[in-house]
Amino acid sequence: MYQKYVKRLLDIIISLVALIVLSPVILLVAIIVRLKLGSPVIFKQERPGKNEKIFKLYKFRSMSDKKDANGELLPDKDRLTKFGKILRASSLDELPELINILKGDMSLIGPRPLTVSYLPYYNETEKHRHDVRPGLTGLAQVNGRNALNWDKRFEYDIEYVNNITFINDVKILFKTFYKVIKKDDVITAGTGKIVSFNEYRKQQLEKKDK
Repeated sequence: MYQKYVKRLLDIIISLVALIVLSPVILLVAIIVRLKLGSPVIFKQERPGKNEKIFKLYKFRSMSDKKDANGELLPDKDRLTKFGKILRASSLDELPELINILKGDMSLIGPRPLTVSYLPYYNETEKHRHDVRPGLTGLAQVNGRNALNWDKRFEYDIEYVNNITFINDVKILFKTFYKVIKKDDVITAGTGKIVSFNEYRKQQLEKKDK
């Protein structure tokens, strides 16, 4: 009952209210991003959603357009500015995802939407993280965030998918507020400190072959 009807209704109500209440913050961040990083202010990237249906994820831009002598974009860690790191560490860059939630691409709570390039590397169990809408936050995010290795993150994702309840969602939501305020378990993506999942899985396969 909750998962089929109530959860989506709450997503619509909460995301709409949040967009209205936080509109001054969203506008301010947008202006600062425009001044510091230029246009476009909103970064769009394709991500797999429920049933692996591809959608465009919205985030505030956090990287510059710096290029090398050949006109190629520099690696992420070289384009991520100090301001960009603050945006990511504070999760302010994710505020535009409220629009994704309102549209139905995402939910407030669920497994985080990862990049399309990761799809070929999931095992049969991990693929079930796409049985539900991806979330703005999730069980993995309140139990270690980026500090967790990929196997553990996916264990939490599947645990969530198999036990979606109103009480669990409320607990995750409140734990998320606590984590964001305390800035616990923050390892900023794009700094080179996080191994991408495809590389992680390739490393595992290489170890098995030895």
